[in-house]
Amino acid sequence: MDMEHADPLGNGLDQFPDPVAAATAVVNAGGIVTGWSPGAQRLLGYAHEDVVGRPAARLIGGTADAEVCTPEALAEVLEERGGPARLRHQDGHPVEAGLRAYASLDREGAAQWIIVATSPQSPQSPLPPHPPRPHEDEEATAEEAFAQSHLPVMIYDAELRALRGSAGAARELGLTQEQIRGRRVTDILPPHICTTVEEGMRRVFETGEPERFPVHGRPRRGARDRYWAVSVSPLRNPAGQVRHVQLIALDVTEQHRARERLALLNDVSAQVGSTLDVTRTAQEMADVAVRSLADFISVDLLDGLFRGVEPEPSAPRTVALRRAAQQSVLPGIPESVVQPGEVDHYPESSPPARCLATGRSSLHRTLDEAVASWQATDPERAAKVRSFGMHSIMVIPLRARGIALGVAVLVRHRRRDSFDEDDLLLAEEIAARAAVAVDNARRFTRERTTALALQRSLLPRRLPAQSAAEVAYRYLPARSRAGLGGDWFDVIPLSGARVALVVGDVVGHGLRASATMGRLRTAVRTLADVDLPPEELLVHLDDLITHLRAEEEVAADPEFEIVTDLVATCLYLVYDPVSRRCAAAGAGHPPPAVVTPGGKAEFIDLPVGPPLGVGGLPFEAVEWEVPRGGLLVLYTDGLVEGSEHDLGTGMELLRHHLEHPARTLEATCDDLVRGLLPAQPSDDAALLVARTRVLDANLVAAWDLPSDPAAVADARAKVARLLADWGLDEVVFTAELVVSELVTNAIRYGTPPVELRLIRDSVLICEVSDGSGTAPHMRRARMFDEGGRGLLLVAQFAERWGTRHRASGKSIWAEIAVESERS
Repeated sequence: MDMEHADPLGNGLDQFPDPVAAATAVVNAGGIVTGWSPGAQRLLGYAHEDVVGRPAARLIGGTADAEVCTPEALAEVLEERGGPARLRHQDGHPVEAGLRAYASLDREGAAQWIIVATSPQSPQSPLPPHPPRPHEDEEATAEEAFAQSHLPVMIYDAELRALRGSAGAARELGLTQEQIRGRRVTDILPPHICTTVEEGMRRVFETGEPERFPVHGRPRRGARDRYWAVSVSPLRNPAGQVRHVQLIALDVTEQHRARERLALLNDVSAQVGSTLDVTRTAQEMADVAVRSLADFISVDLLDGLFRGVEPEPSAPRTVALRRAAQQSVLPGIPESVVQPGEVDHYPESSPPARCLATGRSSLHRTLDEAVASWQATDPERAAKVRSFGMHSIMVIPLRARGIALGVAVLVRHRRRDSFDEDDLLLAEEIAARAAVAVDNARRFTRERTTALALQRSLLPRRLPAQSAAEVAYRYLPARSRAGLGGDWFDVIPLSGARVALVVGDVVGHGLRASATMGRLRTAVRTLADVDLPPEELLVHLDDLITHLRAEEEVAADPEFEIVTDLVATCLYLVYDPVSRRCAAAGAGHPPPAVVTPGGKAEFIDLPVGPPLGVGGLPFEAVEWEVPRGGLLVLYTDGLVEGSEHDLGTGMELLRHHLEHPARTLEATCDDLVRGLLPAQPSDDAALLVARTRVLDANLVAAWDLPSDPAAVADARAKVARLLADWGLDEVVFTAELVVSELVTNAIRYGTPPVELRLIRDSVLICEVSDGSGTAPHMRRARMFDEGGRGLLLVAQFAERWGTRHRASGKSIWAEIAVESERS
């Protein structure tokens, strides 16, 4: 019979070079014979047409009912056959033969068995030890590949017992093939690993689906902790049943550590530098390092960093570093020899001093010569090393932008593994990122200190003397990354015993906002001296902002500077203690609050004008009468608006606190700050609280004067009598001279009505009003001029003098010091 006749379906027999030399048959996954060779016919007597297409079970002796034997039962029989077998001859007698079954695939990819059998009594047809070529080489190669695989590969049966393992498995487990075979995972690995692995294998047997899961532990005693990616795959027989599972364990320790390093560096980026505080930033680095890398860490920085200045090299023989932060796995951080804030001195030869000088990290064992020498000069530190069993040390420099900032010392005494080179690289990366954050905090501290010094120099250091109101104030700078804002306040004495209260806020933060604030405050004082009404003063201030912005746009370098809009808000309020009336105007600023002596607080319905810098829009002022002894409260939005509440809610809180005021203005300011501001305010806040005063009627006198030069003498006489009644005889002559010149000037150059008013305050105030809006001015009189010397005399004899415009004319005023003021 030729090969085509033996295997007409092409089911695999043609792969063998000599099908006549051995009895071969092909059986598909359903147990049906699909191929039959001449050698098989000689051995069992069945012709090709009598066997092909029929169940193969009828050929195997010992099967109870060969005709009805299921394919599953046949698959079990074939799987178990690996040596002598009893077959059924055509005439019914049994035939002893050597039987070997090999799994294969047909041309369509379906599973099949190739069965090779030979009779021991037929020496001319010996049973080959392996399949005929080319399968012989492939099988041998596969067997060698499995046995010699460096990967840990194991085969387990349904009872979860090992059938065999690769060379890699034997190496990792520290066992021989004989010791592995027949043992369960529970006989080899630690309990927590066994549970995970065996549960995974059971699931594969139940579902037939591959499983993958991570395992962490030591594969044998004395080995290092490692991370494994375990893969369990089903091994099926031709019938599709899962008879065994294959377990492959890949050592992913390095990948796991790499992921841990990336996660740690991500934590460093997210957690270190969350604030712009040098100490807090160093502590954040210490917390992250101890959580993932070390058992104890100390972070020491050069002292200048805490003041925001660029650090300078220390003395050559010693390095003084201030402890910024420390952390430990032990409560109370008992390993430390100094506390945060204290200075630690390192000898020149110590690893931290060398690290700071060279900028290079170092890895040490406690028995290293460098560490031993360091301990010899520092007995207290040496005692800590011995007491806690410190065995591994890393010293890492903190450098940023080429500047040495300090040193971090990381120690292990609880973790058994010593630091290695990978740990050193990781610590250097952590230190590099933390150093940048520390340097950013230093730069912020420097800029904030500069801005705060500038701002304090521009704000009132003490309030000017005035009798119109008792005033208390608070200024709280922002404590956020944005830096200081441009909030300001001022108290400006005005003519006629009046006082101006001012608060303002430049939009933005930093030095620009502080500098702009100073320019605005100076401008407000200048404009207030001119005695402009509140709404007109804001118009001039708005023009100033517009000019300042234009100057910045021209001067800015577009390559390096981004010019933002210059905008500010302002509230300007004037209080007159004679009439108890207030006049105020606002530019985009929250309205003032008024508190009656009875404790009722309300906000003035002030027209909301545009912020300063918008330009071209008008401002409106309102007037109201202040109750005797009432409170005026001015503030910036930083007091009432924040992350915890909006402006409206903050103003209601302010109203609530004002309705329960403290006994003193200072205590009231403290209550408002505590009740409205968080511990770390994100914006500046300015607060001005004034308790108004009222001048008694008997300290104010006013006369209407006729527009007649003869009225000058009568005015002098009235002034002399009044001053005598007030007990101010020492200033009668000066007052008569000043009043004479002012009245004369009003009658000669002004228009009716003319009014004379005297106010006794801390100074004697003389005011002469007329209906003309033309302001007088001093001029140099020539030798033979009859006039032109009046205002010059007033300027010589008065402490201050000036002009105040009114709605219906002007007032010329002069202040004369009285005896108590002179003393």
